[in-house]
Amino acid sequence: MIGSLMYLTASRPDIMYSVCLCARYQADPKESHEVAVKRIFRYLKGKPDLGLMYPKDEDFYLTAYTDSDFGGDNWDRKSTSGGCQYLGNKLVSWQCKKQTNVSISTAEAEYIPASQCCSQVLWIQNQMLDFGFNFLKTPIKIDNKAAIFITKNPVQHSKTKHIEIRYHFLRDNSEKGLIELKYINTEFQLADLFTKALDPKRFEFLVKSLGMMKYEN
Repeated sequence: MIGSLMYLTASRPDIMYSVCLCARYQADPKESHEVAVKRIFRYLKGKPDLGLMYPKDEDFYLTAYTDSDFGGDNWDRKSTSGGCQYLGNKLVSWQCKKQTNVSISTAEAEYIPASQCCSQVLWIQNQMLDFGFNFLKTPIKIDNKAAIFITKNPVQHSKTKHIEIRYHFLRDNSEKGLIELKYINTEFQLADLFTKALDPKRFEFLVKSLGMMKYEN
């Protein structure tokens, strides 16, 4: 059941977080986990015509969103990273992943997914070069100002020495002008959908904001 749903997340970003959350318990599933998976199937059955739309327009620019849920896992207190990338108004890729280490600050919890999002952005930039598009200073929108300050001020040793060195390539690419972190209010943070469970109103708002809509026959 989880395998089928993971395959479906390639076209249904609205179930990405819930499927990835259920996938963490495949090694030792309980009845409650099966109930949760069946609930996802009922949601899909109720909205079979919901999907991503890619209208033809002239807007063609690269932008990304990144977010995390600080210590969201009640079992091991690890955070969940989420991110999504757009070409114009079209969602082209999205990610949801549990972090490997426990973050000891919100700045670290947000800085790590920003680095992961940066990797995806650089990959898209390289792919688009083959088509003659050069996206420099790609904006990565994040709702944590501390993470933005870290990329602009490498002297904050007391606040950053606990962050693994491999994540600091975000700052390196920011200095090169390949990406640029920009602050966005949490209310409009689209990557929020990939990091935590949400109330129905907030969920529906983000699903619509991602560009998902019902297909018309």
